[in-house]
Amino acid sequence: MPVLSRFYGLVVFMNYREHNPAHFHARYQGYEVSVEIESGIIKGQMPKRALKLLFEWMELHKEELLVNWNLAKARKVLLEIEPLK
Repeated sequence: MPVLSRFYGLVVFMNYREHNPAHFHARYQGYEVSVEIESGIIKGQMPKRALKLLFEWMELHKEELLVNWNLAKARKVLLEIEPLK
């Protein structure tokens, strides 16, 4: 489970051998969600405040997330993404 970024208690990661559509996972204080990169559809639960931060970060780094998705599908090393500041 390669970690892409950590900020404000959120841990964002992407797994290898994942299914489409392109998505990433995030954990926060015992909660976990998966988020589709293009549509923003969420599976799982997380407090609203954490989701707001996660979506703000996702919008800033959508292209990098898609690059990492393609790297993961090719089983290559994923790139770290700058945390939300």
